[in-house]
Order: sequence, then structure tokens, then C-alpha cells
Amino acid sequence: MKIQILIDNIAGCSNCAGGSNQNCVGGSNRNDTGINGAGGVQNLCAEWGLAALIEFSGKNILLDTGSSAKFAKNAAAMGIDLSKVDAGVLSHAHYDHANGMRAFFKANDHAPFYLRRAALENCYHTHKIFGLFTYQEYIGIRRGTLKRFADRIRFAEGDVEIFPSISIIGHKDCVLDATGRAAIGFRAHFAVKENGKYRTDSFDHEQSLVFDTPKGLFVMNSCSHGGADNIVKEIEATFPGKPIYAILGGFHLFRTPDADVRKFAERLRELDVQKIYTGHCTGTKAYEILHEVLGDRAEQLHTGKVIEV
Repeated sequence: MKIQILIDNIAGCSNCAGGSNQNCVGGSNRNDTGINGAGGVQNLCAEWGLAALIEFSGKNILLDTGSSAKFAKNAAAMGIDLSKVDAGVLSHAHYDHANGMRAFFKANDHAPFYLRRAALENCYHTHKIFGLFTYQEYIGIRRGTLKRFADRIRFAEGDVEIFPSISIIGHKDCVLDATGRAAIGFRAHFAVKENGKYRTDSFDHEQSLVFDTPKGLFVMNSCSHGGADNIVKEIEATFPGKPIYAILGGFHLFRTPDADVRKFAERLRELDVQKIYTGHCTGTKAYEILHEVLGDRAEQLHTGKVIEV
């Protein structure tokens, strides 16, 4: 199994596979781009978003597409041919994971792209001004995408095995019901618009991509809005008796108080997940706390990082 991070908030370069980007010329800048002639180093773009390519059991799976077409430019710089991707998966219906979909469909003319049935063009961030006035900022899939590429999009319900040992799993009420997820959505100021009205987002449009590897289950969920610890429990319920080796994704902790991050890290440790690969919306300070609590189990994602299992 090989995982290549095509875009993340932290920039990297095409020869810094697997480790820190500190030795890359220009690679430590959060929004670096361009080519450095010395040694042929290709700097890679960063943006608020996440996209990863996973090679597993003869299949190439694209998880998310970042906020723009930059992930595709990075893929080319990394020597990755997006036309060879066998399937795409959208973790959830926010722009920072979906807005590169058009670039992917331009590069690849055949791979299906899997979304949850509830993944529509209807996600918003609720803003309050002086605690009195409310306005809704659209943060969803670029409008018109679902209609324009309807022939490529597959809507999934329940647990779906898209290839042998590769599954997509939605949230399960046996762990945290829609009311509990809505409480998370309320605290994060997320909403969806249905029938002309806004309601708190309960993340029915979010799903996990799960690989059944020889080391155990490898779970990917790019923002983990339902709670990464809850997601681990959901996967345990879905695959009883199978150990969870790793979870990869953003954990949406960048605005979370330090004490709450520490409690979350303790819960992950109790769940005995062996590896935690995180970036994007986790945030620098939260990652530092995770690494303090979890030690080498926790690794920081960055553009260009390569993980081999």
C-alpha cells in the first residue's frame, strides 16, 4: 500500500517523500509553488484542502481533490498520471475537498467518483455579526458540478465495497446518532440548506474510505467532522474483530481548546490505533499536542508526503 499526499495546507516538494519537508528548497512555505533549478527539485503547491492518491492491491484510488486544480499540478510534478486512477472518493461535500473534481474529470475520462447520497450542493458556514445578525457563507461543492458530471458520479448508501478490500462507510447511529453529530455541527457553525431552510449539519454527506490491509484496517476521513474517535468506533462496528491499524485525515481541531485536544488524543490512544497521520484542518498546535500524547504514532501530513504500509 502506497499513499501519496497530492495537496495539504503545508507545502512540500517532489523529492521529500515520506518525511519532513524541511530539507526542501522553499518547501517549508505554506503556499509555495514553482520549480527550483538546483538538483531538479520540484516545489509543490499548498492550499487549504486535502487530496491523496492510494495504490492498493492493483487499484489506484483518489481521495478528494483539494480546493482547486492545484492537486493535479502537484500530481504531474510527482510523476503521477491521473488518467490511471480507477475510482475517486469524496470524503464530504465541502469545497476544500471537492473543488478540484472538474480538473480530475478533465484528466481522467472513465473513473467513477463516489459520494454519499446526502452529498449535495448545499453546505454553508454560519456567521454571526456582533451576535445579532446571521449570514450563511456557501462552502459546498462548486455549484453545477453534480449535474454537469452526473454520468461520472456514483451516490453511495450504507456500506459499499467499491473493490475487494476497499470500502466506503458512512456514519453509523450506533456510535453517535444524528442528534449528536448535529451538536458537533452546531459548535462548528456548519449548516445545510434543504427546501429553502437552513438546518444544522449532521454530516450525513461524510464517509470514510477503508482499506483492509495485512496490518489491519487503514481508515481515511479527510476532515473527520463526526469525530475521529467516533469514526474509529464506527469502523470497529462495521468490521467486528478486525484491528484498526491507522487513521489518516484532518481532525478539525484547529479551533479546539488545548485541553479538549488533549482529551481527544487520550481517547485515540485508548482505542489503540497504531498510526495517526494527520494534517489539513487539525492545525499546528493541535498536532503538537497529539504528538506529545501519542508520540511517534502521530505523523504530520504535508504535500508530497509518501506513506508505505
